[in-house]
Amino acid sequence: MARINIALWVCVLLFSAGCSSIGTRTITSDRFDYNAAISDSWKDQMLINLVKIRYGDSPVFLDIASVISQYSMEGELRLMTSGLTASGAHSGVGVSGKYTDRPTITYNPLTGQKFVRRLLSPLPPAPLLSLVQAGWPIDFMFRVCVQAINGIHNGAGAQLYARKADPEFYPLLHTLKKLQESSVLGMRIEGEKDKKAAMLYFRRKNIDESTAADIAHVKHILGLNPKCHEFKLTYGSESENSDEIAILSRSMFEIMVEIASHIEVPVDHVTDKIATPTNIETPDGRAEYQPLIRIKGGSEKPATDFVAVQNEDHWFWIDKRDLSSKRTFSILLFLFRLAETGDTPAAPLLTVPIG
Repeated sequence: MARINIALWVCVLLFSAGCSSIGTRTITSDRFDYNAAISDSWKDQMLINLVKIRYGDSPVFLDIASVISQYSMEGELRLMTSGLTASGAHSGVGVSGKYTDRPTITYNPLTGQKFVRRLLSPLPPAPLLSLVQAGWPIDFMFRVCVQAINGIHNGAGAQLYARKADPEFYPLLHTLKKLQESSVLGMRIEGEKDKKAAMLYFRRKNIDESTAADIAHVKHILGLNPKCHEFKLTYGSESENSDEIAILSRSMFEIMVEIASHIEVPVDHVTDKIATPTNIETPDGRAEYQPLIRIKGGSEKPATDFVAVQNEDHWFWIDKRDLSSKRTFSILLFLFRLAETGDTPAAPLLTVPIG
């Protein structure tokens, strides 16, 4: 009789658990666990592709199309009675339960037109300036994403087209950064529908002599009309007239190649021609312009990594205490999303059937 009472209590507990929804109790853990896992996988994927580029390999990206996680909880109570004896009936009690978690993740390889569009198409100048207007440092954004402004060229560390920056490039960035900090730079969109144009302007009111001199200096370097205060943004290496600012922005692949040139690779890998040598330009007299990113290398995985991957029996990582490199890497991931043009694909879908 005692065994039957225990079984009945177990049945009540199982029934009570079944009446409460599993789904509501999994939302918090699923949402944040999958979010963290997807974020970490994107970091790993980006870093390994940077390393592959440095080692002469082709980058490969997989998008997560959907995440489906299905849970089920089942309980069963069995009560059996058989033959009679002098002491009464023989009885048997059985209790069973089952909990199942079946995650299903779907990946889409980035290939064909989508691959070309995201990696090889130049980033549009207008969104870059919008990021600057939102507060992102203009000197950093131009150093990473821009190859030339009105014929003034940025440096390039990639071996196939390695070159130093033009002498005017870093002074230009320095002055633009000062103007940004003074809230003098601005951007707006003019026109309607397909005739929209991005305009960059310099504020004319409430500026001191020093700021006015900086504005004049920027106009002089870029060959702009000194009497104009608004300039049309166009894509290209050279402007057609003094009322335009032509920006030759880099593609996502060019940015990745440039970032990859900062990876610390073993000397023997360069000697054996497994990887390309490091070629990083240090601007003369510009201590504020440190290397874009510090991706370290070593034979063992570090204990303080922000992200770490292994290639050619060698570990490559970004130190979690290196805020500058973490910022650059995070912006790289953001720019990869910005590089998507045309119809924006839906974000990864998380479906959690409960049954």
